[in-house]
Amino acid sequence: MSDDVFKEIKRRTRSLLQGKDLLDQKVWVKARPLSTEEAIGNPEEDDFPLQKGNEKLMQADFNHALGQAFTDQYGDFEGTLQEILEMPLENNYRRAVFVATLNAVLRYMGVADKTIHCRDNEPARCAEVLRAYIDDRYGMKRVLQIGFQPRMVEYLAPHFPFRLIDMDTDNIGARKFGVDIEGPEATNDAVRWADILLVTGTTLVNGTIEKFLGGKPVIFYGTTIAGAACLMGWDRFCEKSK
Repeated sequence: MSDDVFKEIKRRTRSLLQGKDLLDQKVWVKARPLSTEEAIGNPEEDDFPLQKGNEKLMQADFNHALGQAFTDQYGDFEGTLQEILEMPLENNYRRAVFVATLNAVLRYMGVADKTIHCRDNEPARCAEVLRAYIDDRYGMKRVLQIGFQPRMVEYLAPHFPFRLIDMDTDNIGARKFGVDIEGPEATNDAVRWADILLVTGTTLVNGTIEKFLGGKPVIFYGTTIAGAACLMGWDRFCEKSK
């Protein structure tokens, strides 16, 4: 699990909030699951996880600044920032509340940006830019993608030596865009194989992020990890988010 990571994120968050009259201020934060159309609009394709209903995008509102987090455990929450910082992060729902709130708070403070998911046909445009980003920065390297983001697979798999790991049992064993989707049991082997790890920020919420830190170069993608990436100095790619 990611207990040590969250301890450090909380420590850095509290340090950032000191003297800002926010930590002890009674500010109410609400997180709710967004509908597919609210979250990503109407993309031409229908293969995003959000459209299948397995995940929802939680949205926190902190003084009108918005932050989001993907999760498979979702529901409403309302409380003070202090309460959320002290809340035990013992399941995906609580971690999603914390992460979405962190993104909203850091956006409010001007520390983080791009905390709102892109919409309509922007995921395809993002994937195209990502392919050039990896090419320019790393060259022709072996890429392991963690999490099935279909447009990224579609654009990257024909261009790089490529493997894909996903936790969705509906995807595991399927072949998408010429790539066999492998299950979590293949993670260690795939990490050893890869030169670069392209990792969904949802790993922060589901407690698996530590598997991908401290070894190979990592590019995190998505809005979920916006705030944590800023605090921790992690490389994050999310070209078309707002």
